[in-house]
Amino acid sequence: MADKQISLPAKLINGGIAGLIGVTCVFPIDLAKTRLQNQQNGSRLYTSMYVQCAAVNLTLVTPEKAIKLAANDFFRQHLSKDGQKLSLLREMLAGCGAGTCQVIITTPMEMLKIQLQDAGRIEAQRKLMSQAAVRVPGGPVELRSHTAMQLTRELLRSQGIAGLYKGQGATLLRDVPFSIIYFPLFANLNSLGGCGADGPAPFYVSFASGCIAGSTAAVAVNPVDVIKTRIQTMTRGSQEDTYGGVTDCIRKILRQEGPSAFLKGAYCRALVIAPLFGIAQVVYFLGVGEFLLSFLPQQNN
Repeated sequence: MADKQISLPAKLINGGIAGLIGVTCVFPIDLAKTRLQNQQNGSRLYTSMYVQCAAVNLTLVTPEKAIKLAANDFFRQHLSKDGQKLSLLREMLAGCGAGTCQVIITTPMEMLKIQLQDAGRIEAQRKLMSQAAVRVPGGPVELRSHTAMQLTRELLRSQGIAGLYKGQGATLLRDVPFSIIYFPLFANLNSLGGCGADGPAPFYVSFASGCIAGSTAAVAVNPVDVIKTRIQTMTRGSQEDTYGGVTDCIRKILRQEGPSAFLKGAYCRALVIAPLFGIAQVVYFLGVGEFLLSFLPQQNN
């Protein structure tokens, strides 16, 4: 199916709405994924997908989805020749561009999200230590409750803007390959259900294509997601490693936990990404952004 002329503001709106709806639906599983990936030897507190309640600001991931999806459409349009179907290489280049653009927003947002999602795991560890009669001078250690704004201020005060971009290299290594896999796979799956040569696929085809492509890409890059989660986690348990970068993280995980550690949270991640991108493609199909912008007064040239 040829890539039609796009409205960038409309696509940004579509991506933002898709992110908001999708993340609302899948946040509990995403919380479980973060905690599963942070499990290290000696601290296996979460052996299944149950979660504890956690409050995370949903707006942390909404702009990321807006940029990712709109950027892919933007690059696809500019890489197309006379509206013809893109080659696989050009589809991959468009996905690469989308993954690269989103990192400027994704890295600080993921950094804050991981701290908030992982707080319950650290608190559970400290409760277990207290129950085991581990004495701490001055009484039991209590985990302070943080908001995203408080964490942002603390990071900026202690480390500057670089603190918010800790793990940017790992984020790039995750998001660029993800987009290179996801967007071409979705486009080709979605085209199988198209109505006619140029007609759009039914919404259920777009949803299924988004789910399949999203879960496939998510599992493929899960090892890098584990590395990114470990690097971006600031609070550590007493028996947990710290990491000096991507290479150091890979070496320590392999030595202490084995290759299977890179698959931690893969099932949860697939369950998070599949409906998230399925919903995103349905929002695109419905044209919510285009509908909202239609109420704005038109300017005459």
